[in-house]
Amino acid sequence: MKIRLNPLASDIFITIYIVVSLFVRFYFENKTPISTMNSLVIGVCFVIILWALIKLKFLNPNWFGLFRNKEKK
Repeated sequence: MKIRLNPLASDIFITIYIVVSLFVRFYFENKTPISTMNSLVIGVCFVIILWALIKLKFLNPNWFGLFRNKEKK
């Protein structure tokens, strides 16, 4: 049995994840001088984690209803 979040919970989780990851990056970059390349690598790592959770079907984003789902025939 796989653990899955419903679409609304997934959207909320993704929004919180993005806000927290941006806060962590900006806070960390202000406290310590790091290069632009390190900043990009950290950002890509955060995106890969989110992508992996969606590919594993743990997250089922509905994008807050912005896109219509294709009906199964």
